[in-house]
Amino acid sequence: MQKKFYSSVGLIVLLNLLVKPFYLFGIDAQIQNQVGAAEYGMYFSLLNFSFLFNMLLDFGITNYNTKNIAEHPAIVQRYIGSIIGVKIVLGLLYAAVTLGAALIWGYNDIQMGILGALVLNQFLAGLILYFRSNFSGLHLFKVDAVLSVLDRILLIAICLVLLYGGLTERAFRIEWFVFAQTAAYGTTVLVGFVLSVWKIGFSGIKIKRLYSIAMLKKSTPFALLILLMMLYTRIDAVMLERLLPDGKFQAGIYAQGFRLLDAVNIFGLLIAGILLPMFARLIKLKEEIGKLVKSATALLIGISLIVAIASSFFANDLLVLIYSHQVAETTIVFPWIIMSFVPICAAYVFGTLLTASGQLRLLNRIALSGIGINVVLNLLLIPTYKAEGAAIATCITQVLAGLGQVLLAARLFRLKWNISLIARLIVFVIALTGLGLGNHFFLELRGILAFILFALVGTSLLFLMRIVHVREIVHIMKEKI
Repeated sequence: MQKKFYSSVGLIVLLNLLVKPFYLFGIDAQIQNQVGAAEYGMYFSLLNFSFLFNMLLDFGITNYNTKNIAEHPAIVQRYIGSIIGVKIVLGLLYAAVTLGAALIWGYNDIQMGILGALVLNQFLAGLILYFRSNFSGLHLFKVDAVLSVLDRILLIAICLVLLYGGLTERAFRIEWFVFAQTAAYGTTVLVGFVLSVWKIGFSGIKIKRLYSIAMLKKSTPFALLILLMMLYTRIDAVMLERLLPDGKFQAGIYAQGFRLLDAVNIFGLLIAGILLPMFARLIKLKEEIGKLVKSATALLIGISLIVAIASSFFANDLLVLIYSHQVAETTIVFPWIIMSFVPICAAYVFGTLLTASGQLRLLNRIALSGIGINVVLNLLLIPTYKAEGAAIATCITQVLAGLGQVLLAARLFRLKWNISLIARLIVFVIALTGLGLGNHFFLELRGILAFILFALVGTSLLFLMRIVHVREIVHIMKEKI
């Protein structure tokens, strides 16, 4: 199982290293540079609003489906048509609730038009995730990996034409970006459907009433977890936009910092998607999970520490490469946001383990606590510290939620605390921090070159301190999935 974990991670990381950075630097950030912080901030707030009721769109079906297929692979062909039928019905429900809530919230006609397109995009993205859950549950990780980047590849191509193709003399509009997403998602859905017919089989869309009700009952705990986690990770931008007179501008500042977290977060999210069916199968077969937990923890926490510490020390050097406006303001906000990546990665390991074992009620309690903490902190910090206050609230919430999941998983699975690994990680943090604070070479060099060298030194330390083992990874990467 460790072999599949590392080899699958290798493929996903390779694809994302080729696609995601180009999208981040060449497309998304350039769009914000062209439309400005306030207009992009409005879009970012609406995007996060579209996430708030996302659980109605999926109702936990994707995670439940991945876990269920990993345990019972033979059922996927039998129920694929029924699940697609249910997702269409849920999509209509999600659209009605989201747009209804937006009218009550007081959005104007322009904002409602953009939100309507974003609602459609969320539905299409949900279908992509469902198709991917089938492939992931069947351990077809190569197909899953390719499908995971296809929408971004298409979006890059469309936006390159819109940004630099000279098709119009008009200034770029944020609506074009939203419609480009629709085209990219729609095409990827079509490809995912064709691959599903080829790899799995398909007998038509249908709605089986009894099966649908039974499945929704079983997936309800997954849906509640998704809703609660979405609220405490996405409410910040919405509260910024609504609580402050210059809310759209502050949401734009927050978006500039959050974009980099969103980018690196893709790796953790994809790895969690690999871990879920692996944990589910190991638990089903009552096999040892400790080794896989240790491997995933060492890899994710080690990488997240390098990313967070390096990005914090060289925040301005990174941001000035991406943005042409409000860099100084974003430099204050960004370190708080990127530090959240460490507890988020811990949650990707231990939260996924708890999900695979069906401990949804306990996870929901942690998520509910996270919402309460996040909302209270935002109400206290945003009026005074604005975007920085929202970033601080996010960081504190993620640390507490991640710690809760680690402690809960350790207790339920009687995981032994790996004192050696913990000690090496602590020394690793001290070494990286000391390197950043006390090494005049990095302080004088600055710029993106300094960031890259710092990250390379951190990666070298990760192997030299045997947090991640070179021989193990080389051996595993040679194995076929």
